[in-house]
Amino acid sequence: MGSIILFVFLLLVASNGVLSKGNMTKEISFHQNYKVIWGDNFVLSSNQGKEVQLKMDNSSGSGFGSKMTYGSGLFHMRIKLPNRNSAGVVTAYYLTSQGKMHDELDFEFLGNRDGKPYRLQTNIFANGQGNREQRIRLWFDPRQDFHTYQILWNQHQIVFYVDNTPIRVYKNKSNIGVGYPTKPMQIQATLWDGDSWATNGGKTKTNWKYAPFKANFQGFDVSGCQVLSSSNNSQNCFSQKYWWNTQKFWQLSPSQHRQYEHVKHKYMTYDYCTDRIRYPQLPLECL
Repeated sequence: MGSIILFVFLLLVASNGVLSKGNMTKEISFHQNYKVIWGDNFVLSSNQGKEVQLKMDNSSGSGFGSKMTYGSGLFHMRIKLPNRNSAGVVTAYYLTSQGKMHDELDFEFLGNRDGKPYRLQTNIFANGQGNREQRIRLWFDPRQDFHTYQILWNQHQIVFYVDNTPIRVYKNKSNIGVGYPTKPMQIQATLWDGDSWATNGGKTKTNWKYAPFKANFQGFDVSGCQVLSSSNNSQNCFSQKYWWNTQKFWQLSPSQHRQYEHVKHKYMTYDYCTDRIRYPQLPLECL
């Protein structure tokens, strides 16, 4: 029944066409927009640069990042996660700025023992303040095939999508003092050891006999407003000359909103907004 519901949801998205421009991706080479940022010997390019594999063992993880920084956009990556006993292993796809007061938008895939499901954690940093974690369990096995993960970022909202289904919405409430990411950010993807916290709160450790762990990535075109590091033109990136900033993308459509409520009701396992032990006084954005 769950798969039927999901199929209907995806049909609604396709008919609505809200993300149609973001889905018309070009098959371009990794090296056109990205570069290796660490673990050079653990990054493997294949299929004429159309696919990249990150590897990790007990000596190193690895990662790549965009050559440019961006001030808004609809960012996407197709990812297939490590398919072995992956407890303690974190595969991350995110946007991040530099400096202590940085902004950041995170997809973090938290590995698990064989037979146990992955958890997908999202987090949002604004001016160096994070601790806005939400976690969901996925309705498919992310190790078996590639799936598309997207981040919409404009002046009105940030939306995280999994295969075009919205799983998280963060509205711009800067008018009441809530932090909202505005700094130019680099796109990054990394594979690293997070066994101090990632699985069962750090109780389940990485089992290195299953190394090397491998995550695969596709889809290296970028729909984003480029910001030169030597300039301060990021505010121009909220211009409506960019299609992802137009009114159509200021809020979810009715069909997307139904999808989002379904995900929250059926698949969400943690939301910082409902954690009264951690936050006896609710954060402003949760009110």
